[in-house]
Amino acid sequence: MIYFDNAATGGFKPRTVIETAENVMKYLLANPGRSGHRLSVAGEKIVYDARKELADFFDASPERVIFTKNCTEALNTAIFGIETKGKIITTVFEHNSVLRPLKRLKNLYNKEIEIISPENGDLSDCIIEKINDGAGAVIMTAVSNVTGNKTPFEKIGEFTKKHGAVFILDGAQAGGHVPISLKKDGVSALCVPAHKGLFGIMGAGALILSDDVKISPLTFGGTGTETFNSDQPETLPEKLESGTLSLPNIAAFKEGVRYAAANINNFGEVLEKYTDYVIRSLAEMQKIKIYSEVNRSGIVSFSVENMPSQEFADLLNSEYDIAVRGGFHCAPLTHKYLGTDKDGLIRVSLAPQNSTREINYFLNAVKEIIGD
Repeated sequence: MIYFDNAATGGFKPRTVIETAENVMKYLLANPGRSGHRLSVAGEKIVYDARKELADFFDASPERVIFTKNCTEALNTAIFGIETKGKIITTVFEHNSVLRPLKRLKNLYNKEIEIISPENGDLSDCIIEKINDGAGAVIMTAVSNVTGNKTPFEKIGEFTKKHGAVFILDGAQAGGHVPISLKKDGVSALCVPAHKGLFGIMGAGALILSDDVKISPLTFGGTGTETFNSDQPETLPEKLESGTLSLPNIAAFKEGVRYAAANINNFGEVLEKYTDYVIRSLAEMQKIKIYSEVNRSGIVSFSVENMPSQEFADLLNSEYDIAVRGGFHCAPLTHKYLGTDKDGLIRVSLAPQNSTREINYFLNAVKEIIGD
């Protein structure tokens, strides 16, 4: 099968990622840092090395890298755990992993949430205006999971930092594709999954905190420290990491980040080239409407006149053995903004390891289906 669903989960894993996860499962299935024997100590070193790799890549402190099971858990921990004063600002481009926790936050604590749309003007200008008016937090994506279009998060983050506001960034589609620096970009909390642009495997994510942000835990339990303290420890990362960590996933995460860091510029250029080619080729076809710009995340979304996106995706799967995603991509407000909330969009999400030959096969399949 030709795999063009990398925005859902990366279809290519480096050899070092696979071998590392396998070796840990074979030879190091000990609880990291919870015992004094050499296997446990060795596991704890792997976890620390992974924290250090992520910290170096995203310009943060190792002890403020918190491991989670995915990006959604990281976002929930940040949204519910970081105290915010005043109104919370978000955008129409958010995934349900942001929208649903925010709705819950509003219902529980009567927090005021405002959703910004480009219909009101330039996105960054609108958000900056709200911060000037006293908004206390911005929670937004770095890259739309629907279109692949990048948001002006650097400008927004820099402004929020100057004004003492909290800035939580969803890096699900940006991590490994778009350079992100917590310090330069004014990010209070960055949430990333391992299994997409960072080349890790499913079952791991990270919440990466700036040095000045304060946070309360979302889960409580054993940390291997302060056993006789009935409260959760205050030190990070233990404060936010109750229970046993997934050592195979974290070890693989480290190798994936190392691979992404070594190749981010080259891979970004490849994906810009690929998305440009796909967008230009689709634009020449009748009945096609494109919703993406050239981007480093490898995402091109489009619709076909008089055909639901899921039906088109099913035809690519069943008749051509091509994996794409049709539907609404867990981003309801994005589809309402784009006017695609009836039939959704076909999302093609490429990896640098895909080939021009695969892309041409896909483009010919599209032509055959629409009769162009």
